[in-house]
Amino acid sequence: MSDDGEMRLWGGRFEGGPAPELDRINRSLPLDWRLWPYELAVDRAWARELAIAGLIDKATRDRILDGLNAVEIRLESGEPGMEPDEDVHTLGERWLVDEIGEPASQVRIGRSRNDVVATDTRLWTLDACSRIDSAVRELQVAMLATAEEGVDVPFPAYTHLQRAQPTTAAQWLLSHFWPLVRGRDRLRDARARIARLPLGAAAGTGSTIPVDRDRLARELGLEGPCENSLDAVGSRDWVAEVLFAWTQLAGDLSRLAEDLVLYASAEFGLVRLDDAYSTGSSLMPQKRNPDGAELARARGGTLLGLLTGYLASLKGLPTGYSKDLQEDKRTLFSAEEAVAETLAVLTGTIATLGFLADRAAAAITPEMLAADIAELLAAGGVPFRSAHEAMGRLVQQAEAENRALSDFVGDRAAGVDPSLASIRPEWWDVKAALERRSIAGGSSPESVRNQIAEARSRLDG
Repeated sequence: MSDDGEMRLWGGRFEGGPAPELDRINRSLPLDWRLWPYELAVDRAWARELAIAGLIDKATRDRILDGLNAVEIRLESGEPGMEPDEDVHTLGERWLVDEIGEPASQVRIGRSRNDVVATDTRLWTLDACSRIDSAVRELQVAMLATAEEGVDVPFPAYTHLQRAQPTTAAQWLLSHFWPLVRGRDRLRDARARIARLPLGAAAGTGSTIPVDRDRLARELGLEGPCENSLDAVGSRDWVAEVLFAWTQLAGDLSRLAEDLVLYASAEFGLVRLDDAYSTGSSLMPQKRNPDGAELARARGGTLLGLLTGYLASLKGLPTGYSKDLQEDKRTLFSAEEAVAETLAVLTGTIATLGFLADRAAAAITPEMLAADIAELLAAGGVPFRSAHEAMGRLVQQAEAENRALSDFVGDRAAGVDPSLASIRPEWWDVKAALERRSIAGGSSPESVRNQIAEARSRLDG
């Protein structure tokens, strides 16, 4: 214990404390404060294991456990404010000393902050992944509910941001559902690599205390111990993996947000954002700004920066623990917050989204059926490449005459190219064109309804 009341877990060979500037950069309590539930869980599991190993008696174990319960009550009261401690580990031990006195120091037997903080962080990350997974699911639920409203709403599809072919509003929205399925899969896949126990690795060479690490892992809800003690405390590839999964998720959400920004504009006019998820202008009274979607779009860049910065920090570290790894929490906490906020605002936006069916229908012009006509001609025996070329000439002619492409049927179409003579008026019908897209995963209403059913079955699959 230092003169200022701070609990330090080191200092016996030092004549004085750290310089103020070192203390400021080294002190992580305001950041790692949120690890305290996991710190207490680790302390409890370790105290029980020390008793089993015969390092402390049952009475001391029970005093430690009672003291930890009292510390938990204090910790639940709020953030530590001006507490002087270096980190949550030293704060917890100091408060444990306050509660039970000298027996509190026994909980330190055979372990290091190196293996404790790695364990705490893995436990936090597992819970964070569960929180993000639940939030993604909520967005998916909102997507499916809104998609059902758009099954029969014709909608323009784009390539190169140019009008391409007709689809439905539901098909467009569902195109953003399936990346979220893959995003949840990535998080589940990462869990097995996160759920390993560093505790028992001590400073990196392994504890001399004969604890059962398999039993410790089970008690803490983990799959088993880390296989190598140096790797256990000195590696954070699992942090990078989670950051990548969140970054990819943020990137997918950014694409959805970009669509919302574009489609809600007057130039596109395909969707309407609810007032609750729009803002106004400080100058222009008529404005409806998609600020939520724009900020969601920006978060993709934020996550990318966090990921690349962290990877750069990891790449040249020597074997074993280095204080560089303390930055994993700053990065993880910031990343989770950014993803969670993005998911929340997009969930509300999608749940209240309106499709502007008339504007969407007006955006589907006859030219967008040119490929359909070429395929119908091919089905009638015209070689597809020839049909494609002929339709290209037909488009050119329609533009030259300033006529709708759908005006060209029968003899008028044949006047451009004889192979087009079989074009009939009903071939230009958008509803029929959508019905023809009846393959699995296609844009026909029937296919989209089947897709929604499949999507619902995958929510928790």
